[in-house]
Amino acid sequence: MQFDLNNDGELSIQKFELMLKSNEVGFFDSDEFDQIIEHYLDEGKIALARKAIGLGISQHPTSVNLKLYRAEMFIFDNQFDQAESVLNELFEIEPNNAEIYIQKANIFSKTDRHQKSIEVLKRALELTHDQADVYNLIGMEFLFIEDYSNAKVNFMKCLELDETDYSALYNVIYCFDFLNEHQQAVDYLNLFLDKNPYSEVAWHQVGKQYFDLKMFEKALAAFEFAIISDDHFIGAYLEKGKVLEKLGRYNEAIENYQITLKLDDPTSFAYLRLGKCFEKLGLDDNAIKYFKQCIKEDPLLDKGWLSIVNYYLTRLDYQNALSFIEKATEIDADNALYWKKYATINKQLNFIEEAEYGYRRAIELGNYELSTWIERCDVLIQLGEIEAAILNVENGLEFYPQNVDLEYRLAGLYFKRGELIKGKFHLQNALKRDSQSITIIEDIFPGEYLNKDVQDLLKK
Repeated sequence: MQFDLNNDGELSIQKFELMLKSNEVGFFDSDEFDQIIEHYLDEGKIALARKAIGLGISQHPTSVNLKLYRAEMFIFDNQFDQAESVLNELFEIEPNNAEIYIQKANIFSKTDRHQKSIEVLKRALELTHDQADVYNLIGMEFLFIEDYSNAKVNFMKCLELDETDYSALYNVIYCFDFLNEHQQAVDYLNLFLDKNPYSEVAWHQVGKQYFDLKMFEKALAAFEFAIISDDHFIGAYLEKGKVLEKLGRYNEAIENYQITLKLDDPTSFAYLRLGKCFEKLGLDDNAIKYFKQCIKEDPLLDKGWLSIVNYYLTRLDYQNALSFIEKATEIDADNALYWKKYATINKQLNFIEEAEYGYRRAIELGNYELSTWIERCDVLIQLGEIEAAILNVENGLEFYPQNVDLEYRLAGLYFKRGELIKGKFHLQNALKRDSQSITIIEDIFPGEYLNKDVQDLLKK
């Protein structure tokens, strides 16, 4: 039920909207209603589509197309029983109408009966004149049940019938990616390009596959062909820039990223990559300028904030690093990466309480890296918070039960608290795994290291 909105269609819509404003009822033939309804559905103007459907059926009560639209609206509203009733009525009239099967399949899909939906769509395939669309729908149903191999086959069949359906092409590549079949994806895309040598989307996709395969020269050539096919294709310039970075050709990468800034509204990604390239070239002023542009463009992009912070950290400018990470936590207080970096910087500045708070927040937000547990333990020891340090290490050992760094620390903490039996137990565990790392006790717990029980165990 797709229509090109020609001049007659536009006149029908204008006439319909004028009728609504004047509150008078005008007559439209059923084809006009089809065009009006399709237009409003495409525009997302559901309320107007409903009005057109209601008026259309009142004027053409036997129109199968208009009733199919009514069924479609029932499905949209999750009123599946009403939709089924309309479709069953239509099936009695036109049992070979493919659209009836497609809408029935839609109901099955929306109620998570995807296998049943596939069966019904296969029947629609036998009846329809537009097989490409139906293959696409079948492919989507296979995606829903995570059958990527069958999904891929159906999207390919869609493309055989309609080589301009780029959504199907993207879905084919998505399936290849999920199945980790990068070389097969390249082979398929090259066959596609043999028939469609100026398909910028296919060149772009084959370039991404070569990039994943680390075949950077071939990736570069593919992105260049994408740009030849469409010299306003921003995605191709961005991907070409990424490849040039990998090849160490930073000046050329900069040129490509800067082209994207001229073609359309600037993106935070382009600003970020420009900053990285200038940093690699040692052009610090330009690097920091683009990093700041990046976070201005997208304040929620954590890579932008972390790039600025790391820029200052590599230059040992801890005060500026701290200033920017504090701003980042103000904008997004639930980002674990920010709090880990906040803690690291404060520890470097010897702001121990702030460092401990940062590590604690990082853990609360799901950062369970080994280094987080270890570093928080060490600052808690500096603060004299032995109980909290023990609890921290015990929690860490739940994630890393064989880790000697945590085990030695726990032994030292128990010795420090005077619980010799527990201390010995954990020290023996640690010594069995890695006796060389006893230096952890010696460095962090020098007094406990000289304890007679510890020395006796070491002698053994």
